[in-house]
Amino acid sequence: MHVEIKEIEPVKLKNPVIIEGFPGIGMIGTISSSFLAEKLDMKLIGYFSSPHFPPIAAIHDFKPVSPARIYASEKHNLIVLFSEFVIPANIVFTLTEAITDYARKNKAAMIYSLAGVASGTPDDKIYGIASTAEIGEKLKKEGIELIKEGATQGVSGVLIAECAAEKFPAANLMVQTANPLDPKAAARLLDKVTTMLSLPVKTQELIGEGDKIEGRIKDAMEKMRSMHQDYKTMEENPMYS
Repeated sequence: MHVEIKEIEPVKLKNPVIIEGFPGIGMIGTISSSFLAEKLDMKLIGYFSSPHFPPIAAIHDFKPVSPARIYASEKHNLIVLFSEFVIPANIVFTLTEAITDYARKNKAAMIYSLAGVASGTPDDKIYGIASTAEIGEKLKKEGIELIKEGATQGVSGVLIAECAAEKFPAANLMVQTANPLDPKAAARLLDKVTTMLSLPVKTQELIGEGDKIEGRIKDAMEKMRSMHQDYKTMEENPMYS
């Protein structure tokens, strides 16, 4: 398996924070990460490429782009990467290796993975998984409840396990949701993330235009589902406990 990160524009960053959001429960990762990149007016600096990815191009603002993209902001010393299609299971490990290699190359200070937790009765808490005990303590001071037991899969799950094994600073930040697409839950998670990182992003638009955003993402996912036979719905992911 092969995944390549192709850089299309140089950027000067010093020990940046990396935020990643890949499709999962509630599409929290993709919704929150793409919204963050848009509202911070971040620069498209690269994309992920693999012969094992679905042969799809996304169209944004009249421009064809990869559905798996990398954005950066020199002003905020931030890198955001996300995908608009579900990563095939057989490429997840290779992709997470590419992300950790990319983080080391850029001397990243931290990796935050944004995701959702399936729940029939969602609460308002922010949940976390930390790669080290020290980061776990920092998350608790931010009012984030650490998950003691459970299971996680996909890119964020494999990534946090790999970072824990290598003691690389990383954390999964999650909100509960009962919806296949949940912009409101994504906004709640972003409120916490932007406060922690002192980022000037207001999520009222994400909440106010939730139906519009949900419709746009649902339409894109339906098109990708019809083009990619390996697509799996979010309901197949396990719940945290």
